[in-house]
Amino acid sequence: MPGTLYLIPCPIAEEGDVWDVLPAANRAMMASLDYFIVENTRSARRFLSKAKLGRPIEELEFRELNEHTVAGREVEELVAPIAAGRSAGVISEAGVPGVADPGALVVALCHRRGIRVVPLVGPSSILLAMMASGLNGQSFAFNGYLPVKPDERARAIRAFERRAREGQAQLFIETPYRNVKLAEQLLQLCAPQTMLTVACDLTAPGETILTRSVADWRRSRLPELNRRPAIFILG
Repeated sequence: MPGTLYLIPCPIAEEGDVWDVLPAANRAMMASLDYFIVENTRSARRFLSKAKLGRPIEELEFRELNEHTVAGREVEELVAPIAAGRSAGVISEAGVPGVADPGALVVALCHRRGIRVVPLVGPSSILLAMMASGLNGQSFAFNGYLPVKPDERARAIRAFERRAREGQAQLFIETPYRNVKLAEQLLQLCAPQTMLTVACDLTAPGETILTRSVADWRRSRLPELNRRPAIFILG
């Protein structure tokens, strides 16, 4: 019988006491595993050490799955031990594996191989931002990263704004050091009545979540966005 693939959420922010409030079921499951597929070995080892699982980190095996992993043979090699009966945990850099995360590659292959996939409870910056936005939680779409080139990004913003006007909230993210340019372009391109949520540093002590019309944003000052993990929502 094959093993099981467990999707293990990781705290979004390292500050505070988030390590002390991991669900007991998550902690117990993590402690039972000795094989982990991770986005970054160093940060995964730190996460498991802080989780205090009661076993030496040196006993655990880590294999990396990140943006450099090529779909195909490399992913097959990661799944082979699971197909042979060994259960594994997937850990991303922050939040939930498989959502805006390369962990989706190994999840997809496990489904094709008939391997059970079990998601564990944990924080998702996408849902946390949506919950706190006040925008349409009945219909929303996560669009990942916007194009880097300004003209292509402008076309994407206009397309998302049209969808938002039709009633579907549009979420997207940006590399933290490009947040300021994105926010400035949003205020430049979007109509005054369009609603914009900016959610930064979710679950960290400096968490900021604000929803205002573009007109109001233009009259006020944007929060400090440079190098802060952020979610943007148009509604």
